Parts: sequence; C-alpha cells; structure tokens
Amino acid sequence: MLRIVFAFVAGLMLTGPAAAVPLGEDGLHKPAWFVETFRDLRDDLADANEQGKRLLLIFEQRGCIYCTRMHEQVYVDPEIERLLSEQFYVIQMNLFGNLEVTDFDGTVMEERDMARRWGVVFTPTMIFAPEVAPESGGLRDSAAMVMPGAFERGSTRLMLEFVLEKGYEGEEHFQKYVARRLDEMRESQ
Repeated sequence: MLRIVFAFVAGLMLTGPAAAVPLGEDGLHKPAWFVETFRDLRDDLADANEQGKRLLLIFEQRGCIYCTRMHEQVYVDPEIERLLSEQFYVIQMNLFGNLEVTDFDGTVMEERDMARRWGVVFTPTMIFAPEVAPESGGLRDSAAMVMPGAFERGSTRLMLEFVLEKGYEGEEHFQKYVARRLDEMRESQ
C-alpha cells in the first residue's frame, strides 16, 4: 500500500510544470525572455525595432494566480516561448509597482499610476505597442492590441501570431481570426 501511495505522489510531482519559473524579489515571475529597461517607451520601441521585434508590455502582480498559471502552463509551451523570446521585446510591469515609466508622449508616472492611465485593471494584461511611436498621445490610444486576462495556449499563441501578422490592421476581428485558424488546422489534419 505504501508503494502505491509513493507511486501516486511521484506521479503527481512528474505532472507538474516542466521547470519552475524563478520569482524575483518583487514576487513576480522572471522568465529569461523578459527584458530589463529604463521603461521609457520611446527608447524601448526603438530597441525593439532595432532587433526586429514587437514591443510587448505584460502587467502582472504579486500573488496573481492567473499570472502563475500563464507562466507555468502557457508561456512554457515551446512555440509560445519561442515567439516571445525571438519575436517580441517583452517588458514586465507591476500593477502595483513604483518604478517610473515614461509614456510615448513624455508623461512620467510610477507603474501603478501608468496602469490606471492605460486602463489596466486586471492581471495578466498584455499590451502590444504600435510599430511606430505615435506623434501625439500615449500608449492607451496607440496600442496595436490589448489582451487582458489569462488564456489557454491556443488563444495566446494565436494572439501573438495575429499581432505579428498585423491582423489588427485588417477588417478581420481577432475572434474571427481564431475561428478561421482553427478551421484551417482541422482541415489540415
């Protein structure tokens, strides 16, 4: 009986996340594909463009069970992790953080205040910056896409692909894009 219990517990341990994502001193997850910057969106966008990547801000908070789920079950998917590390310049923002952030229009605020300015009220929230800095206004008015909430691997991967394909510039709504891509995947099987 003890052997059966041990085998069950060992099985549970093996079905957990492949590798734990380290936590920083702020209690937020720190995957290797996050980029540390001075949080000046104009400079960050220029750096992202120079590397041929899209600028992506991810708002998280300490103790966020949805953020943990994304880091342990979604972002670790090999294709999603590849997209995030190779195609995106990803900056983590703390919903209640006090690091200074400079918006495209030069406005400087702490992360928590900038979150309010940009309308971020839930974590995780992914904000995909435009490819070109706006001539006026801030990120709230110029974001290419915003993805508030935790989603499954498929929806997250399709959102990343939608942004890379610049689907937001066309007439097709993201939900229609997802339905079309799912149909294409079913047909190819």
